[in-house]
Amino acid sequence: MADDPMRATIIDGKVFAAGLVGRITAATGALITSHGIKPGLAVVIVGEDPASQIYVRNKGETTARAGMRSDTHRLPDTTTQAELLNLVQSLNEDPGIHGILVQLPLPSQIDSAAVLGAIDPDKDVDGFHVVNAGRLAVGLPGLVPCTPLGSTMLLKARLRDLSGLHAVIVGRSNIVGKPMAQLLLAENCTVTVAHSRSRDLPALCRTADILVAAVGRPEMIRGDWIKPGATVIDVGINRVPSADPVKAAEGKTRVVGDVLFAEAVEVAGAITPVPGGVGPMTIACLLANTYVAACRANGIVPSALDA
Repeated sequence: MADDPMRATIIDGKVFAAGLVGRITAATGALITSHGIKPGLAVVIVGEDPASQIYVRNKGETTARAGMRSDTHRLPDTTTQAELLNLVQSLNEDPGIHGILVQLPLPSQIDSAAVLGAIDPDKDVDGFHVVNAGRLAVGLPGLVPCTPLGSTMLLKARLRDLSGLHAVIVGRSNIVGKPMAQLLLAENCTVTVAHSRSRDLPALCRTADILVAAVGRPEMIRGDWIKPGATVIDVGINRVPSADPVKAAEGKTRVVGDVLFAEAVEVAGAITPVPGGVGPMTIACLLANTYVAACRANGIVPSALDA
């Protein structure tokens, strides 16, 4: 979409993600040709959750198309924690696997924190391990959670230099909010981390040159919360009833973000849509982390992947 002085530029995550996957595919091919190393990603799914099954299948297909080894381990929902931990340990010890992802949520009999903590931090392509969180916090090389990493790539592609900009992040989760703050601090932003209990949240949001919505509440952030010309990154993925009353009565749903897009697009300078914004970056950054992990495991400096 071309710039329009009356409406925000739409930040197309699908286009950027496709370009990133193309660069990863080329880098993977060069790694195989030059060093005989094929990056390997193992995805573990426990149970039959339909949404997780679709997501895992998409991950596997995209991984294979990028020229990487793609292993999927499907376990029944009766799997014990000990059985899952044994599988994780075997993947930790497999030199052909450079990235391990355990799909969440896990069945109630399994302690998710214990499982995620058992993954080798150097193979933790989700970036959730406490070691990788610590590396990010102190500025050491590590594996970064995919959604914040993808969001930062989109911001840099749009704004180029983020230095000195005020970023307000609405949301403080370990998966998005906190790592997003660390990444933007590393880009020399002034960072404010807000959340649903922050006092006068609308006024706080209006101070942002960069507004990252990651609070998990559908369409919570309104257009009049946004500073004119600000760049808005909407991380939210919320399923709500269809806007069509007939379809809603039939149980049909639609996906919306944490930002009320129709209002925000009239105020912001640029904005990510939902769907089609941050979402496509998640799998692309998962592949990027797998490629980087494969390089580091073999003492190779990874190629630059960001545009």
